[in-house]
Amino acid sequence: MNAKPPATILTRRALVGSLSLAAGGLLTGCDALTANQGWRDTLRLAETGNMALQRGLLGQDGLAREYSPRDISRSVPANGTRAPSDADYLRQAATGFSDWTLSIDGLVERPTRFALGQIRSMPRQTQITRHDCVEGWSAIGKWTGVNLAALLDAVKLRDSARYLVFHCADSLRAGPYYESIDLVDARHAQTMIAWALNDELLPIGNGAPLRLRVERQLGYKHAKYIRRIEAVADYRLSYGGGGGYWEDAAGYEWYAGI
Repeated sequence: MNAKPPATILTRRALVGSLSLAAGGLLTGCDALTANQGWRDTLRLAETGNMALQRGLLGQDGLAREYSPRDISRSVPANGTRAPSDADYLRQAATGFSDWTLSIDGLVERPTRFALGQIRSMPRQTQITRHDCVEGWSAIGKWTGVNLAALLDAVKLRDSARYLVFHCADSLRAGPYYESIDLVDARHAQTMIAWALNDELLPIGNGAPLRLRVERQLGYKHAKYIRRIEAVADYRLSYGGGGGYWEDAAGYEWYAGI
């Protein structure tokens, strides 16, 4: 898919992104602030405004910019976990993830465990997009995978489902990595479960064998090493209640729209 938003939309998207990056820079730079509940409450208010602004300007179906092959960066940095230490993950990696499965369950009519080969054989989509990290760097890569909406259609979400929680194989200091998004982003045309980067199978550092690409949000939302997707009514009932690892551990915004 190579559709690109109009130039006016891109300009507005850049404005929204700059506000998110500014907030993210404060979050990464001051532990004292992120530990302060009043500051966290203020950020939540700003987050609600960011979400309303982005979706108001771009619409629920507005596309993140897509680039040409000549724009692809020399590399897409491996950020966060670069190699999970989980024993089962290491065993899977040693065999090329031949036994890896992705479970989709929770509030679904047909809970399903998809084999990795099955996912790679599904109709694929490819997009060249920019990954924007909360730390301030960006990189353009070519991602290939299966549209997430197609997987959701296969399991048939229940009417009570409102969010998806992504359970990952890696852990950091504060616990297991996870993330969550709402169904607007889950069913967006560019949201995919990616298994290849720049025409090669995903490297371990970039999330092998499966990672989320949710192109209208900052990089920490793009969960790597995905093992399970759980459909839920309220993401605040999972883990620490913030909706993601960094949201719980450091007060990052749950909605990190750009």
